[in-house]
Amino acid sequence: MTRPRILVVNPNSNVAVTKGLEEALKPLNFADGPEIVCSTLAEGPFGIESQADVESVAMPLRRMIESDNSASAFVIACYSDPGLHVCREGTDRPVFGIAECGVLTAMTRAETFGVIAIAQRSIRRHIRYLRQMGLMDRLAGERPLNMSVAETASGEGTLARMIEVGRALKEDDGAGAIVMGCAGMARLRRGLEDALGIPVIDPTQAATAMALGAVQLSRS
Repeated sequence: MTRPRILVVNPNSNVAVTKGLEEALKPLNFADGPEIVCSTLAEGPFGIESQADVESVAMPLRRMIESDNSASAFVIACYSDPGLHVCREGTDRPVFGIAECGVLTAMTRAETFGVIAIAQRSIRRHIRYLRQMGLMDRLAGERPLNMSVAETASGEGTLARMIEVGRALKEDDGAGAIVMGCAGMARLRRGLEDALGIPVIDPTQAATAMALGAVQLSRS
């Protein structure tokens, strides 16, 4: 029997981010379960860091999903959930956005959560999304690293900066769990959680775990 496949799409064109996703998702890729395949949207910007970047990848993502006849589920691996709803219109298979899934997972681990954003200008976009979801009363705070997507994916000082920001969210804002607000942070989840002593959610892992559940249950 052919293993079902979950396609995890990195909507930016930075392959270092995609490699980080592959590494972070290894614990979910077990022999008799669905195959998890990470893909890079070649026409995407090098980093999705503005509303214009978000909008620019929506239709390319939909075309990719519409043309894929083999995947059982899709994960859009960008914390802005670009194109999530237009992609859901384009297929009858489940499509998961990592921001939505990451926040929902955080709420199962703590009463309040904090978000580490890559940049100050990302926060307004994230807050608007949380307000649309009706979850502002569970948000302890959101603070920026003020780094680029590329720096979070491969920079040397990223973990130390994330620990600094994470401690402020925990100690000053009262966050009981932390959501990493960029797919490029995936490689640093364990180190951050060990340093902070509270749950740290990698949203791509959270979304892929939900996709796994959906695919496995559809087989039963």
